[in-house]
Amino acid sequence: MLANKLIALSKPNPEKLTSYECGEEPTGSAWLPFNSRFYVIALIFLLFDVEMIFIFPWATVYADKGLIAADARWGVFTLTEMFVFVGILILGLVYVWRKGDLDWIKSKPVAPTVQVKIPVSLYEKLNTDIGTYKVKAFNVDLEPEVAAEVVTAPAPARKPMFKPNFKKAADE
Repeated sequence: MLANKLIALSKPNPEKLTSYECGEEPTGSAWLPFNSRFYVIALIFLLFDVEMIFIFPWATVYADKGLIAADARWGVFTLTEMFVFVGILILGLVYVWRKGDLDWIKSKPVAPTVQVKIPVSLYEKLNTDIGTYKVKAFNVDLEPEVAAEVVTAPAPARKPMFKPNFKKAADE
């Protein structure tokens, strides 16, 4: 690292000092909404990545002929242990899969259902009998009796739910 620091040329310019985003110019704010499914996929990836950390030592013990020759129970024990370990991970994967967390685009919208004692024919009559219910035409000019009812007091301003705090560096 010291040799690289001494030998390498250092000519910073504004383009070299910009953040790198796949070759695109960074625009806008970094405070953007983030889909929570990214976290689920990342956690599942980490789960199976950590699984590989445990499988490699198991494979070395299972392949060690000297250890198995010393006691034949080691081979059966390590094989059983790995089947249990991988089985638990597969059960977790099946659970996440059945729950639908691996589906990036939810293809089946879930319609809420309720237990009511209103007959379906009443709903159908309500939907087909449009002539009974009249929709008033939109009018920009308010009628005098309606204008008197309109409250002119402004609504209280809502405070933002989240406001990022940016602190200046101590050296500025």
